[in-house]
Amino acid sequence: MNLEFKIDGKTFRFDSNHFEDLSIPMKFNGEQPNAFGVPQATSQAFEYGSVIGDTRKGGSCNFDEVRLIPHCNGTHTECIGHITDQRYSVQKQLRDSLIPATLITINPELGLNSIERYVPDKEEGDLLITELLLRQSLSGISKEFVKGLIIRTLPNNKSKMNRSYSGSRPPFFSIDAMNFISELGVDHLLVDLPSIDRSNDEGMLSAHHIYWNMKEGGHNASRASFLNKTITEMIYVPDEVKDGNYLLNLQIASFVSDASPSRPLIFPIENLTDDEKD
Repeated sequence: MNLEFKIDGKTFRFDSNHFEDLSIPMKFNGEQPNAFGVPQATSQAFEYGSVIGDTRKGGSCNFDEVRLIPHCNGTHTECIGHITDQRYSVQKQLRDSLIPATLITINPELGLNSIERYVPDKEEGDLLITELLLRQSLSGISKEFVKGLIIRTLPNNKSKMNRSYSGSRPPFFSIDAMNFISELGVDHLLVDLPSIDRSNDEGMLSAHHIYWNMKEGGHNASRASFLNKTITEMIYVPDEVKDGNYLLNLQIASFVSDASPSRPLIFPIENLTDDEKD
């Protein structure tokens, strides 16, 4: 189905049947990405007395008991409740269904080669997504299309589909980069990383606090905090998907929790001329 929409006086069209799925499929009991060394996500047929949730074992139908940690076991979307004492749920805080978004590709730089900051201090081997790199990649992009910002990092290979990040040093965002993202008005940030912060950051989560406009080190949201912004981590963007503008549909399970497994879909769009408009 072809649908049209308008942004800033311009008309765009997209095909609702043509999209790219940026989620990593959850292969329970199989190869899957993993962050912070938590147990893998698992699934097994439920059994209780004579009730067996497996047709191969004589059950009338299949029903499994699932165990997972959304923040660590694959593609997930989180809300401000990730860092607050208040129990905000992503099911309530995610209110956007179709989001103008931009996909960019970033080659992170060595942190010690950059003047940009991080809290706690940068260490040897740190790889940073910096404000400078973001500014270069977003040059000429309409602010209307950064309500969603999707970042693919280099090198980009399929090992991201089942990579264990424990003991590794994945890239993260500088303080300056996060302040810039806030200034841009990004409401939905999507990354192919296990976290927007350094994995070993002494529990400070500085980038998360800036993104949601929270006091450094604090756990209480204020009236100034950005309650409806989301972060989606551990996506995978294939090389053949081109940088540019898209329409983002961010699908989650209706979990009353600070995070949920998610399925971000991006729809290619075309800018219509006057002659092409319906």
